[in-house]
Amino acid sequence: MNSKAHPEEINDSKLNQDKVFNDEIKKVSDFKFGAKVASVFDDMVNRSVPMYGEIQRMVAELAADYAQTGTNVYDLGCSTGTTLIGMNSLVSEEIKFIGVDESEEMLEKCNNKLKQARFSRPYELVSADLHKDFRVENASVVVLCLTLQFIRPIERERILKTVIDGMVEGGALILVEKVLAEESTLNRNYIKYYYDMKRRHNYSEMEISQKREALENVLIPYKLSENSLLLKKTGFTTIETFFKWYNFSALIAIK
Repeated sequence: MNSKAHPEEINDSKLNQDKVFNDEIKKVSDFKFGAKVASVFDDMVNRSVPMYGEIQRMVAELAADYAQTGTNVYDLGCSTGTTLIGMNSLVSEEIKFIGVDESEEMLEKCNNKLKQARFSRPYELVSADLHKDFRVENASVVVLCLTLQFIRPIERERILKTVIDGMVEGGALILVEKVLAEESTLNRNYIKYYYDMKRRHNYSEMEISQKREALENVLIPYKLSENSLLLKKTGFTTIETFFKWYNFSALIAIK
């Protein structure tokens, strides 16, 4: 086992600060995971996702419980590699890690972070668009951390089918998502609490507004119940919620 720091133990002051929406934009375009976002992504998610470090710790602990020797662990939408690094501290070194992301800029940042973390296990970083053909093979753990919500709804069942078909028996899918509340009044409250959190993390009203507009047609959340039903429809037999904070949730699904 490796003794690497968990994500929440990283000093936030060392991260490049997220100022993507700090200046007024006359016409806000759809959110993209390009070079500008990749350069500040770690700060962005730490300030934008509630209890992000604790979620990463929980993902790593669950991955360690379900990872099987001689299999692969996948991180679909691996971004800058935070989840891979977190899992590396707990998962046996006899297991290969595979990170998949569409953004070349994210993969470059991820590769640099893995080298800085002295990643010694076998690993592979794959450039692939999940909307198109991608492969999952001999997987005992597959992580979709804040990834499925960016996939067009019409494609989500197909992607989950690809995942489960490429998993060994007893394998686990770990799904972290932004979600809608089951009831509309609560949903409005949850969004209000979420923006209050972003204000506490020093995002301005303009930054909050412009990012919301940029994500409007890109991030399409489901209800927690809808995600659970989709996982059951795909063929997962055991589905359990292991994290919930207002409009964010995390599920583990076992094949």
